Parts: sequence; structure tokens; C-alpha cells
Amino acid sequence: MTRPRPKGKAAGERPEAATPGEEPEAIEEQAAAEEAAAADARSNGAEAAEADAPAQEDPVTKLEAERDEYLQMAQRAQADFENYRKRAAKDMAAAGERAKIGLVRDLLPVVDNLERALASADGDSALADGVRLVLNDLQGVFAREGVHALEPVGEQFDPTVHDALSTRQQDGAEAGVVLDVVEKGYRLGDTVIRPARVVVSA
Repeated sequence: MTRPRPKGKAAGERPEAATPGEEPEAIEEQAAAEEAAAADARSNGAEAAEADAPAQEDPVTKLEAERDEYLQMAQRAQADFENYRKRAAKDMAAAGERAKIGLVRDLLPVVDNLERALASADGDSALADGVRLVLNDLQGVFAREGVHALEPVGEQFDPTVHDALSTRQQDGAEAGVVLDVVEKGYRLGDTVIRPARVVVSA
């Protein structure tokens, strides 16, 4: 009578020795199946370990990322420097403009006095000629620096550039028109250094 086959062993166990009456071929097949199962288990375990392990970063990719980061830092630094340079140039120009306005404002009383002296002097005298030369020189400096006089006779009154000292009625004149200029005004570009002092029609 043939004995029944023993149940399969756990993977990796060595097969039991053949018992009397058991066929050698059946034992060899069982051992081969158990060895194959053990090999599959080892292979699956290795694949799972590889899947769980963190992926190794490519050195080239890492270097490219660092290169891009340093490039962005350099571009930001260059942009910041350009902004600083523009702000510094703008601040220097504004400081120069303020200094120029302050100097012109200090010279305006001198120009006013020279104009009054020339108006009251004899037009053909040597003194009048000297006063005229000095006044022309100062006015030439003002013109070269972009300073312009405001003489708004006949213009509509503008409180941003005119200072109304008084009003008076005048036939044929519309209300709010500058009739006389008591003291000339001056401006530099869009900046009014001194408003013109005027008499306005009522």
C-alpha cells in the first residue's frame, strides 16, 4: 500500500528524509517547489525594500537646481542695485534742484533792487548802463538755469502762481483778470519759486 504524501513544509525548511516506501521523485518535486517558493519570497522582500528606500537624487539634477538658485539670487541682487542706483540719482537731482531754488530765492531781492534802480535812474547815464549790465548778467544766469519770470498782465488770475494784493474795477476788463504786476514772480520748471504779486479786476 502507498503512503499519503506529507503536507508541504514552510519555505526554506529542508525536506524530511524519505521514509521507507515513499517515492524519491515525489520528494524531489516537493523540495524543488519549496525552494522556488523561498526564492520568490526573498525576491519580493528585496523589491519591497527597494521601493521603501528613498530614491537617490541625481547629482546632475542637484547641481542644476543649485545653479538656478544662485542665478536667481544674482538676478535679484542686480535688480536691487539698479533700483538703488536710480533712487540715488533721483535723490541727488532733487537735492540739486532744492539748492538751486534756494540760491535763486536769495538772489531775487537783488534783481528787484536792480530793476528799481534802473527804473529810477537816468537812462543815458553811466550808472544806469552799469546797473543794466549787472541786471542783464543775472537774468542771463537765470535763463541758463531754467528760471523764468512771471509777468501775467492780461492773464486770468491763477492762485497757484499769482498772489492777489488787491482788486479794482476797470472798464472793459472781465472779472478775475490780472491788471497790474506789483512784483514779478519766478518759476523753475513746474516749481513756483515766488508767485507774482498782482492787482486783479473785480
